[in-house]
Amino acid sequence: MLLAWVCNAFFNTFGGDNFWAQPQVTGSEAKEYFYNEIIGMSTLGPDLRPTRLVGKNVGYSFLTWAIIYLCVAFGLKWTGRITYFTMGLPVVLVFVFLGRALSLSGSQEGVDDYIRNSNWEVLTERPEVWSKATSQVFFSLSVTFGIMTAYGSHCKRSEPVFINSCVVAVSDALFSFVAGFAVFATLGHLVFIEDLENIAQLEYSSFGLVFGSWPVTLGTLPGGEHWIRLLFVMLFFLGIDSAFSFVEGFLTVLADTKAFHDVDRKKTSFVLAVAAFLLSLLYATDAGLIFLDTIDFYINFVMLLVGGFECFSAGWVYNIEDLIENLGAAIVFAHMGTFFGAVIFACGLWFGLSDADAALWAGFMGLVGFYVLGMAFVQAHLMNQRMKAYPGRWTWKSMTYELMFKNITDLRSDLSAVVGYLPFTWALLVKFFIPPVILILFGLSCDAENANGQKVFGHYQGYVTSPYQVLGILCVAFTAFLFLSSLFVPQMYGALERPVANEPKVTSSVHASLHDVQGKSDEMGSMGSSGIKLEAGQTDEKVFGRTTNEAEFVPIEVA
Repeated sequence: MLLAWVCNAFFNTFGGDNFWAQPQVTGSEAKEYFYNEIIGMSTLGPDLRPTRLVGKNVGYSFLTWAIIYLCVAFGLKWTGRITYFTMGLPVVLVFVFLGRALSLSGSQEGVDDYIRNSNWEVLTERPEVWSKATSQVFFSLSVTFGIMTAYGSHCKRSEPVFINSCVVAVSDALFSFVAGFAVFATLGHLVFIEDLENIAQLEYSSFGLVFGSWPVTLGTLPGGEHWIRLLFVMLFFLGIDSAFSFVEGFLTVLADTKAFHDVDRKKTSFVLAVAAFLLSLLYATDAGLIFLDTIDFYINFVMLLVGGFECFSAGWVYNIEDLIENLGAAIVFAHMGTFFGAVIFACGLWFGLSDADAALWAGFMGLVGFYVLGMAFVQAHLMNQRMKAYPGRWTWKSMTYELMFKNITDLRSDLSAVVGYLPFTWALLVKFFIPPVILILFGLSCDAENANGQKVFGHYQGYVTSPYQVLGILCVAFTAFLFLSSLFVPQMYGALERPVANEPKVTSSVHASLHDVQGKSDEMGSMGSSGIKLEAGQTDEKVFGRTTNEAEFVPIEVA
């Protein structure tokens, strides 16, 4: 819906009563105009419950989803070509806007606030900002949404994952850092023209930060209204990338299932676009911003949950059957309970005691004490019993390594054989660092309080319980349901199983490896990595039964 609001603001600049063309528009006026006229919040009552659909925003939402459909319906290559433009132009424009912002009066004070006068005390006074920042990074990098998984599935199997991950993360951080200079330079200029003492007095946040600052600054340029239009184009391009990335994640998952594997991509894209448009009508009401703000807050919990589940699966569940077979279920689950039980016990002390200083030290002592006692029980009792049951097979050292490091080093080795180098540090972080940290961040989010002393979870921004808090909590509950149901009732998701790929038919008594068969591609025709003959014009993009075209794979028969 944010894209629909941007479209509304963009086309509004062409009207006879163009607000942005008025001289000396202040940031406060621009912010109020965006809220009341573009979003349509002027009709809201004291309880902020929705009262109407905003017709223009319904239409612009339909336009937005029609564009998203055209971006994704014709395949990943078409989407990639679009992305070169929708990402390239905004990067150029950010530097253009940065140059203009730095040339304005008061910009230096804004930059000083950004770099020199940052309020670092907020990291300890309001520790929940750590979880908010983590969720924002997750969103910015498109992790925990299945987007990176979807795009990664279309890469060559031998792509250097570690290098690519570093490039993506560093590039994202640098772009955000540079954009921060442009934003704070603009805010510094607004402080100057409104004769305020500091940026804190502007009271800008969320969408008001963008729509209350940038249009005002760009309006000072010659032909300012055209620059403002260019700003809205840039915002639309940045948003549309994120939107069709979400859709691509859905499309990839569906294409990898038995139920939807043979369904034409255009049809699937159309159904998803229509469904998304219908859901967007909630945000097309005059309370759309309230709905969006609430859902965004609770989605932070969802992202932390998903990120924690993913790392837990990789670090603790991978090859757990082998661990149980070698060490016994008692040792494996006692170690798991000790590790996570220590973190949960510490969180109970950190967030349960009223004295902050006492809670800090009690939490750390509880963490260490719980883990030491738990591991003493595992090693002194359970491991000792295992070694007695299998004399000569185990030592303390070999059993400890098997328990703590074997599965995650196996995962690292299995992945490295395909995607290249992965540092050992990555394995340690995935198992021993990221899951407990995410658990603590989730606890910080749940423990955060508002100005009235109420828990923010369930009372976010003081919005009424129904529909806002109920809808947000349902988002978190639904995520937990999906995880737990897939864990305990996996047959519920039978329709999402991968299709069985065609296997090459071998009728020869000659024992030739797949590698050997592929090496004879000149004799047998063009071969893909799956060992299946490809007809003319086909591409080797078969991953779990998915292909990038609709051509039929023909099994090879080795005579």
